[in-house]
Amino acid sequence: MRNEALIGYLLHQRPYQEKCALYYLFSQQHGVIHGIGKKGAPLFMPLQLFATGKRDLKTFSQINIASQHTTQTGIAKEDDGIATVLEALSYENITGQHQYAALYLNEILWRLLSTEDPMPVLWLHYQDSLSQLRRPLSANELRLCLRQFEQHLFNELGFSLILTHDSIEKIIQPDDSYRFLPDVGLVPVLQNDIQTEHLDNTMGQFFFKGTDIIAMTQLGITDKTLNNWSKIHRQLIDHLLDYQPLQSRLLWQQQQRYQ
Repeated sequence: MRNEALIGYLLHQRPYQEKCALYYLFSQQHGVIHGIGKKGAPLFMPLQLFATGKRDLKTFSQINIASQHTTQTGIAKEDDGIATVLEALSYENITGQHQYAALYLNEILWRLLSTEDPMPVLWLHYQDSLSQLRRPLSANELRLCLRQFEQHLFNELGFSLILTHDSIEKIIQPDDSYRFLPDVGLVPVLQNDIQTEHLDNTMGQFFFKGTDIIAMTQLGITDKTLNNWSKIHRQLIDHLLDYQPLQSRLLWQQQQRYQ
């Protein structure tokens, strides 16, 4: 690409030389793009910039906070002969505990998405999630926001969860119990084999009642089903990350410990 105009959100950054940073940008046009640009680009704000380079690592220039009009309609390219002027909008940034949630979204994106793989639908869901995180949310509303975004991410990655049948394609039975294995699905277990509390604490495995799984498929992600969706999503995220720790999760846990 040569001086291509992009709209995106900064997911992650690392220092690069004295005045620059290595940026991981989630762009509307090309998905995640790596580039080098001047230090100081903000998180959680829509950015307008220009990218140049044929290789994986681009050069980012003219990085600015995008106007609301720009993020909805796209931006004019310099080679169109149109001067692009950014409006000075005062976006409300994400504050308090919601910052940890936004950092979590950023981390799972930059660690799980391939480079330069356009995902315009997921990009819109990400933008919507950040808008939600700018508003006051209850603890459950915050968790619902994260679980809903994770579901969109799983769909984009080709990991749609099938909860109507178990791993051997039998219909979920309300009186049976199941274990969820990310690479297999729901596996039936015998009642006398279940030592739920012990396994939950020592192996990170969870057991689900058939009635709860049926409720999840019927209701989707709601207050009533949130806890069970959270357990399944966490197992799948950990599996996709090859069980490497999430820094945003560790920060959240430390923050909760010192409250």
